[in-house]
Amino acid sequence: MIVVNTDYVEGYAVREMIGLVRGSTIRAKHLGKDIMAGLRTIVGGEIKEYTEMLIESRNQSIQRMIEQAEESGADAVINVRFVTSQVMSGAAELLAYGTAVKLTKRA
Repeated sequence: MIVVNTDYVEGYAVREMIGLVRGSTIRAKHLGKDIMAGLRTIVGGEIKEYTEMLIESRNQSIQRMIEQAEESGADAVINVRFVTSQVMSGAAELLAYGTAVKLTKRA
């Protein structure tokens, strides 16, 4: 499965546009990691606990988006974007979305 954040794939033409596909996850870190993250905000520096959480969330959201695209018979997902939002205190949603398409190799 080809996944790109552009509206085209180099060397291919869009043969058919299938439509919007998306994948999301809602995550929260446990209390111990929240306390460590809170301490890091005092002393400064990267908040590794949240960086790890966002990496995991992005990967899971992309995988769910790809699964939806594969179920629809797509070859690729183009114009991929990410959105995050706070769902409740201490929990955030990460949404990956794009356009599922079928491609044809250009001559």
